[in-house]
Amino acid sequence: MAYETEDHETQYCFPAINSSCIKTKRSTHEYNIMYVFFSLMSLWTVFLNLLVIISISHFKKLHTPTNMLILSLAVTDLFVGLIVIPLEAIMFIETCWYFGDTICKLFSIFTGLLLNTSLSNLVLIAVDRYVAVCHPLLYPQKITTTRTIFTICVFWFCFSAYNISMVVTTSQTTYRCYGECTFIITFVWTIIDVFLSFLFPCTVIITLYLRIFYVAHQQVKVINSLMRSGKHLTEGSVRRKSESKAALTLGIIMTVYLFCWIPYFILSLIPITGIASIAYLIYWMVYINSGLNPLIYAIFYPWFRASVKHILNLFKIFKPA
Repeated sequence: MAYETEDHETQYCFPAINSSCIKTKRSTHEYNIMYVFFSLMSLWTVFLNLLVIISISHFKKLHTPTNMLILSLAVTDLFVGLIVIPLEAIMFIETCWYFGDTICKLFSIFTGLLLNTSLSNLVLIAVDRYVAVCHPLLYPQKITTTRTIFTICVFWFCFSAYNISMVVTTSQTTYRCYGECTFIITFVWTIIDVFLSFLFPCTVIITLYLRIFYVAHQQVKVINSLMRSGKHLTEGSVRRKSESKAALTLGIIMTVYLFCWIPYFILSLIPITGIASIAYLIYWMVYINSGLNPLIYAIFYPWFRASVKHILNLFKIFKPA
């Protein structure tokens, strides 16, 4: 049994336990910088996504099917900033898991749930934009706010059951030492998870958006030719141009999302050995993405900038107008 007695000796996560994991030695200066950085990262993610949630929830004019999907994505990102980032940061800085086996399993379930729901939200957004751009006459009848909310709830429920089943039915996790939180699933579950959590949703998203951008490009060319010829634009033409802009904005969100997540899945399938810094960077790109989406809304959505001004001025948000 080894104990932490002096700075130059080996440090253990749980000195009183023989099988305890070894802590990585860091200076006090390193600890302070890392905790401040990850705390700010967590607060940034929570604050920005909370603005998105309040904006869409409070203002009835923003209660559209597309915004309900953005709201669901913001809720997912909020949980990442509120729960996942702090726990991952503690485990990364301390190189120890202090919260026990049960919390480790719950954390694995919750992290998997957020991953699945994020991708499902992006698939639903792609379907929403596909119908809006490629079949604009069917959109008001087929895509309603009520149906969208119901679909979101179904996806949250199904993926909750899926991740719980994965943890409960998989083989028992064996730890190399006491004080780590690693969850190893069986080969069958690995194949199923890669297909459901990566290959299928990414294929659907990319396929739909290739079609969306092609149709939107053709529509914009027609509208621009009408404007150059001096012809009057109909309300439908203006709406199609607006839908195309919305598709472009959400396409940027999806591109950033996939850019952050695809390396993570590649790393999950083909672990990088000997280059721990690159592996950690890839893992943290996933969590950084949760703080990027609100910035994209702020850049491209005037309604988000306007609603944020009302929210930050508390007296305005409570006025009936």
